[in-house]
Amino acid sequence: MAKRQHKIYTFMMILLFSMLLPITSYGEEVETTSEHGGRQTNIKLLDPDQSMKRFTIDSGYNFEYPDAVRGIYVTGNSAGGSRFESLVDLVDTTALNAMVIDVKEDHGNLTFKPEESSPFADIAMNYISDPESMMKTLEEKQIYPIARIVVFKDSVLAKERPELSFTKDGEVWVNNRGEAFVNPFEKEVWGYNVEIAKLAAEMGFQEIQFDYVRFPEGFENMDEELQYSEGEYSEVDLSNTKKRVEAVSDFVAYAREELMNYDVDVSVDIFGYAATVEETPGIGQNFSRIAENVDIISSMIYPSHWTTNYFGLENPDEEPYRLIKEYSKVENEVLGALETQPVSRPWLQDFEAPWLYSGATKQYGKEEVEAQIKALYESGIDEFLLWNAGNKYTENVDYLIGK
Repeated sequence: MAKRQHKIYTFMMILLFSMLLPITSYGEEVETTSEHGGRQTNIKLLDPDQSMKRFTIDSGYNFEYPDAVRGIYVTGNSAGGSRFESLVDLVDTTALNAMVIDVKEDHGNLTFKPEESSPFADIAMNYISDPESMMKTLEEKQIYPIARIVVFKDSVLAKERPELSFTKDGEVWVNNRGEAFVNPFEKEVWGYNVEIAKLAAEMGFQEIQFDYVRFPEGFENMDEELQYSEGEYSEVDLSNTKKRVEAVSDFVAYAREELMNYDVDVSVDIFGYAATVEETPGIGQNFSRIAENVDIISSMIYPSHWTTNYFGLENPDEEPYRLIKEYSKVENEVLGALETQPVSRPWLQDFEAPWLYSGATKQYGKEEVEAQIKALYESGIDEFLLWNAGNKYTENVDYLIGK
């Protein structure tokens, strides 16, 4: 354990130092190659605007952006296991065309084994034992690959480096589900996650989707009782709420800048209700600020995740069509006010929410999934992702309903 801690600590100290250096590159156009997972990665110096040299990384795979992304969530276990074949078949035989695959999952582990020399080798699980074979299958079927990276919910890093987390009475704080978070004020944490994103880009993923880009839920009720660093934000003359917004927004801008050389799009998952308020007081998400710094914004607008009477709906989970229509009005207005708009690609619900009911639970099947999709299309939103934590998706859905 001590050796592992030292390895992670050494890597992050080097990473932190590198973040302080200017990012520049010089010289004539050159090309070098390196090997990643048995697939060539090409690194080229280009001069796109005659004012600045920049290198780009080509994974060697060939994917085309679909007419509009229509995707499903896939865990590392599913991507590396027997279920992968059936999920590929689902996408290949329907109007679906994309997969969001866990690369760094909810506990903080990688879902594949990198090279032994990698600083991330110790946090890697062997869920996806043959990433190259997976990527080749996706390329052959032209299934658009999106890498999901869970950022600030990270029990693994929090327990290895408590000083990068939130503590209480000398112990790493965990929420009521036993999950620990790392601190968005800490730029070491930023770099740690962006380096993992770069690994995903080198593997061939065409988009990096950052999830849990926020402080823990309800943080405004505990920020005074937890111990944590505010890093460079300690000297900023802002309220605690505003500092959290700055940290989260700055991370997104930093990640996008760092990934510019990797020829990938950047997306962020965000709570749907963040679009309906100026900013979320505890978790630090400002919808407009985040949207300005991403290529795609993915609001989690599952009907089950809205409280009673939101949008005037007594039980939003029972009215998927109306919920999505009402939300879309708000989002369209917010995004329409931005100078540069990202693509809207919301997460939709393909699961039940028994925790909402004392009796029979509202079932989500073909009718409910199609109702959400139809409401998006009618609102001028053409892209979507489907979430089911177990990767069991409703059969016979018309994913182009109303088109």
